[in-house]
Amino acid sequence: MATLFALQARLEKTVLEQNNPIITTISNQLKAQNYRAKFSGTQIQTWSEQFELSPVELALHCLPLAACYALVPVSNFYVGAVAIGVSGNFYFGANQEFSATAMQQTIHAEQSAIMHAWLAGEQSIQDMIVNHTPCGHCRQFMNELNTAKTLKIHLPHSQNNLLHNYLPDSFGPTDLNITQVLFDAQHHTFEPSTDPLTQAAIVAAQQSYAPYSQAMSGIALQVGEQVITGRYAENAAFNPSFLPLQSALNYRRLSGLLDEKITRIVMAEKQAVLSHRGITEELSQTLLHLDIEYIAV
Repeated sequence: MATLFALQARLEKTVLEQNNPIITTISNQLKAQNYRAKFSGTQIQTWSEQFELSPVELALHCLPLAACYALVPVSNFYVGAVAIGVSGNFYFGANQEFSATAMQQTIHAEQSAIMHAWLAGEQSIQDMIVNHTPCGHCRQFMNELNTAKTLKIHLPHSQNNLLHNYLPDSFGPTDLNITQVLFDAQHHTFEPSTDPLTQAAIVAAQQSYAPYSQAMSGIALQVGEQVITGRYAENAAFNPSFLPLQSALNYRRLSGLLDEKITRIVMAEKQAVLSHRGITEELSQTLLHLDIEYIAV
């Protein structure tokens, strides 16, 4: 069940099973911040000193908790990830699957953590910590980052591995003459709207990353009294590209807002050689039983 109660129960079960004071402390802090799965660099420094652990060692302890945010009705395989930003912040991520729709709608854990950080305003990712070896899809997705050459991957059984150790002789944005890559500032301007939710979707589209198709797109969700946005993130290998509705749903989940009802969805998209409208409408109808309000920009 994709509810806050189910997440709470999974976290409590994990704390009991792990019986580890570090995991208990971090779980208590998640509860105190209403299950928002992000920790500031200051908080991480405090815990690192308290438990005499490096940030990476601390992140490895976080993995069982990050995996609690997974949604896996198809595989029942829980993957947790932690992205460490240049700010020192920790951003949790987890895989998410949606039943009764295509497997291509799935969110991978590494994508989840990266998109969490991107939407939160992080400038770059230095380390990716994950409880299972990244699949090829995720290796290619991480190769789009502005830190791809220096990004380190850390697993419970193996730490301090460069991404390119997992992706030798890689193909990426530089092969297609792209110099402004994922997490670099994007400079697009579209006509504004007087409707706040529509304007939020337009701003998200302006900040999206679509150097190969130019199909910039953004989503805005009305979640209770809050607005959650999501952005498109394209990939040189095309298929690992991350769609804006998944981006917004992922951010909602990792913000602890699972019990806040989504009442309205606006999608803003630049007209280009391809469109995300159809696949977005399909997931919105299947998962949320909502029509999207589509705005061409």
